Amino acid sequence: MFSEIGTIQSYRTHGKRERESCFQTQNQMDFSEQELDLFGEDNDNDDDQQHRDGNEEEESHRSSSATSSSSSASSSSSSSSSSSNRSGSGSGSDDEDEEGNNGEVRSSYNNNNNHEYEDKDLFGSDNEDYCKTPATSPYPVPVLPALRNTNNHTRGGLGRGRWQNDRGGAGLLPRPGPYPQRQNFGYGPKFFNGRDERFVSELKLSKSEETLSRKCISIQEPCELACYSRVEGGGVFFDDRNLRLFKRLISEDVGADLNEGFDTFIEKKDLGSEGFGDLLGCVRDKNIPLQNIHFVTYRNNLNKILATAYIRHEPWEMGVHKRSGVVYLDVHKLPEGPQSELERRRCYWGYCFESLATEDPSRADGEGIHHVDANIEFCSILKTKLGAHRILMGAEMDCCDSTDDGRRFYVELKTSRELDYHTEERFEREKLLKFWIQSFLAGVPFIVVGFRDDGGRLVRTERLRLKDITHRVKMKNYWQGGVCLAFADEVLCWLYGTVKENEDYILQFAPPFNRLELLQGQSCPAVITSHVELL
Repeated sequence: MFSEIGTIQSYRTHGKRERESCFQTQNQMDFSEQELDLFGEDNDNDDDQQHRDGNEEEESHRSSSATSSSSSASSSSSSSSSSSNRSGSGSGSDDEDEEGNNGEVRSSYNNNNNHEYEDKDLFGSDNEDYCKTPATSPYPVPVLPALRNTNNHTRGGLGRGRWQNDRGGAGLLPRPGPYPQRQNFGYGPKFFNGRDERFVSELKLSKSEETLSRKCISIQEPCELACYSRVEGGGVFFDDRNLRLFKRLISEDVGADLNEGFDTFIEKKDLGSEGFGDLLGCVRDKNIPLQNIHFVTYRNNLNKILATAYIRHEPWEMGVHKRSGVVYLDVHKLPEGPQSELERRRCYWGYCFESLATEDPSRADGEGIHHVDANIEFCSILKTKLGAHRILMGAEMDCCDSTDDGRRFYVELKTSRELDYHTEERFEREKLLKFWIQSFLAGVPFIVVGFRDDGGRLVRTERLRLKDITHRVKMKNYWQGGVCLAFADEVLCWLYGTVKENEDYILQFAPPFNRLELLQGQSCPAVITSHVELL
């Protein structure tokens, strides 16, 4: 019985030791699982504290002494444990890392490092280099060089920079150095000091063709209200006595010499505002009301405005005078140099072709061309509406024809040099544009063109309809008639809204050809003043 009791006690003692060793081993395993080294070796001291607070004080002392006794063995086997960790034995490497991390060597290393840097003051008396640093630097402050923009010559080479702004205030930074402050950057002397002192307003030609093509501007079919004729000697009659009839067999004259009769040619005189007075006299004679009219002008002025939508290299100007709510556009002819013999001949070739293409009862069959007078003309007065503005205009007509039912229509006569590979594109881009504008504004359905050679001999003739011209240039995308109308509507809206009552202006299109300028005029022509008084 005593033997059984001793056996039971020895068994209990042995079981208790096994439970203690298992408990100690379990605590070590739990610590190693917490010690995953997520933040490095500096976090190991905190893990030791958590392990010591978990159990009784005696068992923790016993485990720490056992760990310290085995520290030499774990340090000697660190190389093998690291190699085993790389080879993939996860559990063995965790146990060896646990023993290494719980050693006293690591804690003494951390304590030594803390003792070395804990009392160091980098900006106090311990740092002699910092104490010897002077308060003022011995080196001068660097000065930026002057800013020069060499890639923008059209703006005066001033550039924008960061030293000056365009809002009238000071720049973001003061400009260093003894350099003067920049003024008027972005504007060269060409624009800043070169503006005319008579300047009133301007319309910049900034809208693209695509933008203008989106606008749909309506135009009213021209309606003829009156006409007048200027005969030889300068007399004016308010009838159609000088209207010529188109000769339909003009093709029979192919090969004719257009130089014939040049010696007796009477060139056109510059009447100035006197010609505009004839138009106004016809308006008064026919009692045409002007209460609802916005513009009174010759067709020539409208031709210039519409063509400027595409042709940006030809200067022009016109007078602008507003009286009783009506804006009168007077024709201004720019000064030209003396014409050469060849230029005078080319001008005569056009008048000679007009004589060939019209019926002349005074000229017998087979008789040559002679005594051509450029001052004899017939002018039609038409009323139309472009956009929101009603226009009364005078247009010189070359000749007329009639339909089978007796309805009369006008025909434009033009001459041009025979086309070749090099000149065809320019002819379609510029000349056909001018032909179309001139005929479209006056409602002329047909244009007859006489092509000649360099010597002035008629080579061939061609009849063009307005819709044939638009279809011809539309395929090549040279120009659009709707863009010209939209551009003219913008100009007329700006012009009518800018000019003031009883004021005189000059509208000009001049280099650099990027805007229309409205300048203050000096006086109003006497024909307009007398016309307003007689109304």
